[in-house]
Amino acid sequence: MRRPPQHVVAHHHRGTGLRFAALRSARPGAWAAFLAVLGPGLLAGLSDDDPAGITTYSILGTEHGYRLLWIIPASTILLVQFHLMAVQLGAVTGKGFVALVRSRWGRGWGYAAVLGLLFANFGTICAEYAGIAAAGSLVGIPSWVSAPLAGALIALMVVMGSFKRVERVLLIVSSTLALYIIDGVLAGPDWSAVATGAIVPRMPLNTSGWVALSAALGTTLAPWGLAFIQSYAVDKKITVGTLKWARVDVVIGSLLTGVVGLAIAVACAATLHSTNAHVETAADAAMALRPLAGAFATVLFGAALLGASLLAAAIVPIATAYSIAEGVNEPASLGLDGHHFQWFYAAFVGLTVAAVSVVALPGLPLIPLIYASQVVNAVVLPLHLVALVMLAADAKVVGEARPPRWSRMGGWVSVGLVVACIVSLVVATR
Repeated sequence: MRRPPQHVVAHHHRGTGLRFAALRSARPGAWAAFLAVLGPGLLAGLSDDDPAGITTYSILGTEHGYRLLWIIPASTILLVQFHLMAVQLGAVTGKGFVALVRSRWGRGWGYAAVLGLLFANFGTICAEYAGIAAAGSLVGIPSWVSAPLAGALIALMVVMGSFKRVERVLLIVSSTLALYIIDGVLAGPDWSAVATGAIVPRMPLNTSGWVALSAALGTTLAPWGLAFIQSYAVDKKITVGTLKWARVDVVIGSLLTGVVGLAIAVACAATLHSTNAHVETAADAAMALRPLAGAFATVLFGAALLGASLLAAAIVPIATAYSIAEGVNEPASLGLDGHHFQWFYAAFVGLTVAAVSVVALPGLPLIPLIYASQVVNAVVLPLHLVALVMLAADAKVVGEARPPRWSRMGGWVSVGLVVACIVSLVVATR
């Protein structure tokens, strides 16, 4: 066999070396591009696993075992779809959800969007501080101490901190949710039953099952999460040029959200379902795990609950403040000057003070408020989704970035599935 001339071999090796060098230099560039847009998808996704979500997933696993686990992966798929849609709208238009509604359909619809989100979000904000109080109660701290202290610290961070500093703190806090995955493994579940329950859709056997399905859908696909991710993408200055990496951030954040939610439900299904336990709060689930999964599992559950509560106690008021500021056509950004009056910061502080005051009241039935807020989210959700799909498909809004016909049809099919779930809830509870 003839060997190629030496100069050809040298050229080949030199060319191969250049290609490897190019790949090595491209990787750091790609990694830097991804880190530059990291945040909206991760924060919007993981903050869905808030105290209200943890309570909902705990009830789902405790009362229904592995039977209804499939609603979490199904909701996660929808979460990916609609979060991608919201981020693209923000990148293409440079406007948050309410600002886009206002510019496309007028001030009246903008105000209506603000009121709808405010109505749906306030119960959830109270739920976040109830989660902080519940986590504090595990170590003997009363709610009238833990909730106001957390509220004051979060408000100072948001109002006085820069955009990058606030984002960095929130990303660090979000990492505590990984503790729930450890908890799910420590519970020692029947993995074949987990796989069957997560993949094979089975209908609820009673009314409480339908409520659990709708609450799980409402807590995963929360309207405030959709509003937050669009406005936050605009605040982070994500553009069409960086949209590719922003999509990766959205997919990772959404998948982690589903994994954490599944781990919580699995932990409770494996330990509490067979004992006929009744869980009303995430703290109840943590305490109930002690004799069944060990004190370490309880500590992990409680620590993750505190982290989730602190994360969402910042994110949900931020999302609502974005919407309020956009609704009155004022600047909406975490980078505003906190030393002067800003509608955005005023709305954030007002919501925080109101929620802390409600949670600190003795004897208030917080658990019905938490669970009901998730059902309210599921009812308000279709209105938000319809507006989102219409805006994403409107050539006057997105121009050449209008998605293809199959994508638009997919959006409407998903809206139909959400509506069908809510109609089933109404029929089942009549």
